[in-house]
Amino acid sequence: MKSNPTATRQSIYETITNKILAAIESNPGDPIMPWQRGGARPVLPTNALTGQVYRGVNILSLWVTALERGYASGEWSTLRQWNEKGATVRKGETASPIVFYREMTAKPDAGTADDSTDNERRFLARGYWVFAAEQVIGYEAATALPPNPIDRIASADAYFAATGAKIVIGGAQAYYRPSTDTIHMPDEARFFDTDGRSRTESWYSVLGHEACHFSGTPGRLNREFGKRFGDDAYCFEETCADLCSAFLCARLGIAAEPHPDHARYIQHWLTVMKANPRALFAAAAKAQEAVTYLDGFQASSADRAAA
Repeated sequence: MKSNPTATRQSIYETITNKILAAIESNPGDPIMPWQRGGARPVLPTNALTGQVYRGVNILSLWVTALERGYASGEWSTLRQWNEKGATVRKGETASPIVFYREMTAKPDAGTADDSTDNERRFLARGYWVFAAEQVIGYEAATALPPNPIDRIASADAYFAATGAKIVIGGAQAYYRPSTDTIHMPDEARFFDTDGRSRTESWYSVLGHEACHFSGTPGRLNREFGKRFGDDAYCFEETCADLCSAFLCARLGIAAEPHPDHARYIQHWLTVMKANPRALFAAAAKAQEAVTYLDGFQASSADRAAA
């Protein structure tokens, strides 16, 4: 299925937001994100033709489809791309929406004080539709086994150590304290094995949430939602941190654990998403930016080790 040339930017925002909203609200007695239910370990979706990992809100959109339909490959492509690989999408299969941004330039309005400045960079959102490897004929998805639990935890430990964040162990709450620039985590013994997650996985998942807060301070990403979402800025930051943790957990192969405070703000956040279809896109973009920032420490750590 090709992209719809008549789709507007607003329509693709609404299409993906409504899809994710429906998945979140499908179980009102379980106020967590769909990809956190039942100890799920969703893999980061990858384009089967280019090998590129999808980013931001596209991860969420494809995760929802994969969880609903039981797809495990994590490989996706457009109809044209599958054809390029010599595969055929089965008749009657339903595609899943994603969005890509095309960079454009626009000159400032004539007669303004900005006439002498460079052209503005703008991004045009365009919707596309992709199919999973499980929906095609003539292609066999990779079935590599995930790393064993010991290797997964070792990778998580190395990942967060490379960030250089000061992590203080103790107490009963997990939080980031800006005044001391420290992440505070309860001892692992306070966590429990639940829904297929080990308590160690749960601990690292919550650490990923706090690491996102660590990344957003002045001097780092300086993440501030401010007037754009008004009084909802706190919920916006918390959702950003939850999404960042989910992305990191998928990268590290561990099950994502909802942050302990998650249920306190998710209903409020759902209200924000319904009122502003772009809110989820903005939160996912900021979460992806945080992951990219934390990833940057991994390269630096590897460079130091090789020196």
